[in-house]
Amino acid sequence: MEWLNALQWPAMVVSFAAAWLVGSQKKRKRNWGFWVFLLGNILWATWGFHDKAYALIFLQLSLATLNIRGVLKNRNS
Repeated sequence: MEWLNALQWPAMVVSFAAAWLVGSQKKRKRNWGFWVFLLGNILWATWGFHDKAYALIFLQLSLATLNIRGVLKNRNS
């Protein structure tokens, strides 16, 4: 299960890339950013289960809700 311990690094890179995309002026890039953030939420929650970091898991579920909201709001703008 060593790969699960290393999962935090790809999760960090994905989250950073998502933040970069969400900050874009272009609607298409922002939309991609929300989806990439959702991938990051999955990666962080997976690592959180492995590490028994339950507050992190709850945070990722909460942030995933906001990212889904972002996808929907970006669609209508």
